[in-house]
Amino acid sequence: MEAPDLLATTEAARAEGLNVVLVEQPYRVAGRRSPAPAAQLDVAWTAVVEALRGEVLSELPLVVGGRSLGARVACRTAEALDAVAVLCLAFPLEPPPRAGKPRQSRLAELDSVTVPTLVVQGERDPFGIPPPGPARQVVTVPADHGLKADLDGVAAAVGSWLSGFSLT
Repeated sequence: MEAPDLLATTEAARAEGLNVVLVEQPYRVAGRRSPAPAAQLDVAWTAVVEALRGEVLSELPLVVGGRSLGARVACRTAEALDAVAVLCLAFPLEPPPRAGKPRQSRLAELDSVTVPTLVVQGERDPFGIPPPGPARQVVTVPADHGLKADLDGVAAAVGSWLSGFSLT
């Protein structure tokens, strides 16, 4: 949750008057280095967001998002959570190739999202750069997967995108 791009995004969203809640992935809270299977991550994320909706977020429109693996979780759960938009930082489009294994694209996870979506991606990201889509805007910044090299660019892209539609 202390990733510089997440903090820059948080500041940009708050500057637009939005409430922001940062959620740590459960495997990190448990002290593990490897994530749980996707279905388990999605269930945990959905439970946390639903609990927050019962308290802090109650009647507010919901923009879900995350960085890297968290962006994948946000995409897979956006519809079930009735999100109005999705924000992806450093979406890992293709995992690094493994000897003897075909390349695996995760584009279907992005394509399944039908609400407005912003992907902020480093132009040197070894996981690749997703294409724009019908409801998806892709902004590249001069950075790698960490997006640390251009935090101002990340914040500007997020702020501009958020100011472009009404969340009230």
